[in-house]
Amino acid sequence: MALQLWETVKEAIVAYTGLSPATFFTVLAFFFAVYYVVSGLFGSSSDSHPRPRDFDEEQMEPLPPPVQVGEITEEELKAYDGSDPKKPLLMAIKGQIYDVSQSRMFYGPGGPYALFAGKDASRALAKMSFEEKDLTGDISGLGPFELEALQDWEYKFMSKYVKVGTVKTSVPVAEAESNGEPSESTPRDAETAAVKSDEIPSNVDADKE
Repeated sequence: MALQLWETVKEAIVAYTGLSPATFFTVLAFFFAVYYVVSGLFGSSSDSHPRPRDFDEEQMEPLPPPVQVGEITEEELKAYDGSDPKKPLLMAIKGQIYDVSQSRMFYGPGGPYALFAGKDASRALAKMSFEEKDLTGDISGLGPFELEALQDWEYKFMSKYVKVGTVKTSVPVAEAESNGEPSESTPRDAETAAVKSDEIPSNVDADKE
């Protein structure tokens, strides 16, 4: 019975494939070997993908909530340039400080915009400049297109990041007076003017008498 079945199979192989049984089974074994190798390669690569992802998830710690720093000087702001991983990553635009820790890959050490971190980079952003001289909050002399670009950056930061403070600016008294801003002597001058205004009616009355 088994012998008859084998003969029938051999005849069917020759009839349908035109190959001898030995050749047919050799080709069949070859295809099985190729399938095993290819499936093994794709299987190992697919298995290896979740491992780095799981590893990254273990290494990544959740970001702490933004901490308000209040009003600080530009020198104090430099301490938040990302060099200390325990401190938040801060950056300022037009005197407003934002926590950009969530974009550490861009603004942190080694990132494409790392030199902006810990600074008020308003001028550099407006000009799209990476020069050291433009890493300042001074935006005087900028053209309308540069100011518009800076405005776009500010809107982006306002919508994406949390504002945590402002940059303290110190204006000397002499400079304030030259710019027409009120100085410390302004209240004293106001009192003097008030006294003089009080004396005017009495002088007028004396003249009438």
